Amino acid sequence: MKKSVIIISLIFFVFSINVKAQDEPLKGKEKIKAAKVGLITNRLNLTEDQAKGFWVVYNDFDTKRWEIRKSIRQITAESRNTTSSEDKILSDLKEILNLKQKDVDLEKEYMSKFLKVINVRQVSELYKTEQLFNAMLFNRLNKKDGKGKDEKMRMERP
Repeated sequence: MKKSVIIISLIFFVFSINVKAQDEPLKGKEKIKAAKVGLITNRLNLTEDQAKGFWVVYNDFDTKRWEIRKSIRQITAESRNTTSSEDKILSDLKEILNLKQKDVDLEKEYMSKFLKVINVRQVSELYKTEQLFNAMLFNRLNKKDGKGKDEKMRMERP
C-alpha cells in the first residue's frame, strides 16, 4: 500500500512539472531528474549498499548515453538543411547508425556493470522503469503542447 502511494505521488509529481519554465530552465531539468531518481529508487527496491554502488554506475551510464543521443540529435538537426549534398546526407546517416551502435554497445557494457551491484530482476525493472518514466514525460509534454495547439486553433477560427 505504501509503495502504491509513493508511486502515485511520483507520477503526480512528474505530471506537475512545468518543463517549459523559461525563467529557470535548469530548475525544470532538476525536477525531472529528481522525479526519475525517485521512481527508479522506488521501483528497484534498492538496499542501502546497492544504492551506493548503483547510482555511481547509473549516473556514469546516463551521462555517456546522453552524450551519444545528443550527438544523434545534432546530426539529425543539421541534416534537415535541404541544401546539403547527397554525399553529406549519406555521411550523416552512416554516422547516426554508428552512434546508435555505440548506444547499444554502451547498454551491453553497463548491463554487466549493473549486474555487479544489483540483481538481474532489478536490472530488468530498471529498463522497464526508464521506459515508463519516458512515456509519462512524453505524454505530459504532448498534453501541454496539445492544449496550446487547441487554444491557438480556437483563436484562429472565425
